[in-house]
Amino acid sequence: MGTFGLTEIILILLVVVLLFGGRKIPELMKGLGQGMKEFKKASKVEDDPDKMKAEGENQKKEE
Repeated sequence: MGTFGLTEIILILLVVVLLFGGRKIPELMKGLGQGMKEFKKASKVEDDPDKMKAEGENQKKEE
């Protein structure tokens, strides 16, 4: 009771595929990655508000 073996990992992946379907998983992973990126960005402490404003404008241009 501590580590996952190959059988447990395969079983978990199979359940995830059955629950969400093969097409939905890439969308979920993309959303998770974007959420992590936003969290890291928000957790950084910036002292210069002008720099934060410029970064926000650059991100809007990229989208």
